[in-house]
Amino acid sequence: MRNLNLALNCFILIFCINACQPESPKVHYPTPHPNEKPSVFLPGIVSSGSDSLDFNAAFALDGKTFYFSRSIKGKYTIMESVFNGKEWQQPVTSQLFDTSFSNTDPFFSTDGSLYFISNRPKDGNDSIDDYDIYVMRKLNENWKDPERLTINSDSTEYYVSVSHTGNLYFASYRDGNLDLYMSLNKGGQYEKPLLLTALNSLADEHDPLIAPDESYIIFNSSREGGFGQADLYISHRLNGQWQTPINMGAAINTTSYEYCPNFGPDQKYLFYSSEYDVKWISANILNSYQ
Repeated sequence: MRNLNLALNCFILIFCINACQPESPKVHYPTPHPNEKPSVFLPGIVSSGSDSLDFNAAFALDGKTFYFSRSIKGKYTIMESVFNGKEWQQPVTSQLFDTSFSNTDPFFSTDGSLYFISNRPKDGNDSIDDYDIYVMRKLNENWKDPERLTINSDSTEYYVSVSHTGNLYFASYRDGNLDLYMSLNKGGQYEKPLLLTALNSLADEHDPLIAPDESYIIFNSSREGGFGQADLYISHRLNGQWQTPINMGAAINTTSYEYCPNFGPDQKYLFYSSEYDVKWISANILNSYQ
């Protein structure tokens, strides 16, 4: 009887653990799904196929709204496409952002906060024409006003990526070159950004995508030896040290410019921007760079 009760208790414990695990978001990816070769994402909807520059890729955590950026008459505008239960709708300008300014580079952290960059002035006395990092958070399902992060400088900051612990990765011109930085999240406050020396070169580095557990990072670089104007690179962190970045190869990189990497909410696909469009590829390709 004791063994039976022990087995029953173990079964109940396992059941409760599994039942209490958060479900992976249901993302209604369009078909056909890509494998180890990239495809253009939602052609005619997200990727317009015209001379329009379409870039960025950020799903809301519920997988039902897709945000991306479009260059419209020299202004960056964040667009959104909604899944209506059957198909993805034609995009519209997102009303979450003040469209009197340029807004771009949306990124959702795991707590649902929405990060982006904007050239809006920080206050009425701000005359510097640069981009800063902002975040919007929800309160009772309503979006609060954007907050300008304290880590911003008087130079342009680009493209935010946030780990599960809240550590923030971004690019900045603050030291004269476009380089990668990270800021530790300590109790909800960001510490002074650190230059990621092992990842940067004399060329430009930007658009970092940090793995949720910070075990690797994908970023854009225009360093010598690439396939085109700028390529995507990956670096793994071993024993707390970033390893020499590896070019992600011809499976992803072209003679053009690859940038803006991001994952879907379920981590199944890697999204990035290339040749004026948004592209996606199976995240299994990351196994090639171990």
